[in-house]
Amino acid sequence: MIFTKSKSGLPNLPSSDGSDHLYIGRFAPSPTGPLHFGSLVAALASYLDAKSKTGTWLVRIEDLDPPRESAGAAEIILEQLQTLGFVWDGEILYQSSRLEAYETALQQLNTRGLCFCCNCTRPRIQALGTIYDGHCRANKNILERSEQHAIRIQTANQIIRFGDLIQGKHHQNIELDVGDFVIKRKDNLFAYQLAVVVDDAFQNVTDVVRGFDLIDSTARQIYLQQQLFVPTPRYAHFPVATNTAGEKLSKQQHASGINVSRSSECLLQAMKFLGLNVDPELTGEPPKVLMNWAIPQWDIQNVPKLATISGNWI
Repeated sequence: MIFTKSKSGLPNLPSSDGSDHLYIGRFAPSPTGPLHFGSLVAALASYLDAKSKTGTWLVRIEDLDPPRESAGAAEIILEQLQTLGFVWDGEILYQSSRLEAYETALQQLNTRGLCFCCNCTRPRIQALGTIYDGHCRANKNILERSEQHAIRIQTANQIIRFGDLIQGKHHQNIELDVGDFVIKRKDNLFAYQLAVVVDDAFQNVTDVVRGFDLIDSTARQIYLQQQLFVPTPRYAHFPVATNTAGEKLSKQQHASGINVSRSSECLLQAMKFLGLNVDPELTGEPPKVLMNWAIPQWDIQNVPKLATISGNWI
């Protein structure tokens, strides 16, 4: 099967009115390997929330970090999604096709005097306790950037607040709690924080449903949205699936890829993880039947309000 890439375009950074009748959600995996149980939970939570509101569900491949990516992983992920009963709307957006858009956004921020070059080393940042201290803020001319420099955005001493649809009220002062953060890395790759904001705006995403491990990134993304004058989506962060040792499921932790020959069993376990009261009679039903059952049953308020849930996952 061939999956086509959508056109990149420049970031018009279109807006949505955020009203209840419009819902655009997305699932955005990185192609570092096949879907594992944790990424299945992420896909399912975002899918059920979108479809239960008769919304649009997009798939975006976050292929911005070639050293971490596995050959053919994006194709495998899309095939897994189809076998598991997911049906996405529109074309797949590949971040690797969006480099001009990220550069345009960076230049918009630079025009406002918010960007600077930073040659601080990782050991120096770690010695600070990982909170950047503004050491290189005076290096405003990013056109003179060398290969030893990352580009950071200057933050402000202000509190960013947001209401998470699962976890409740959150707030963070990113200048004090994180510091000026990287938006383009020393290796010339655009950072996740900038790319995700530009793409969510480009695709008119109204709702972001993702794992609790990303909740600390939310304030930074809201700050970037404010500086780029684009809307802030609604956010919902569900618990992260961990193994019995409490480690997040990942390729680095050798998490097993989803066995699509057990698609129904995997889906049912993911549904239970997300708080759905699964009817025992659904055991063995094909993915399409399970999805059709789950969509009207979905209630995001039933998702456990936890950071992690450990277990022996499929």
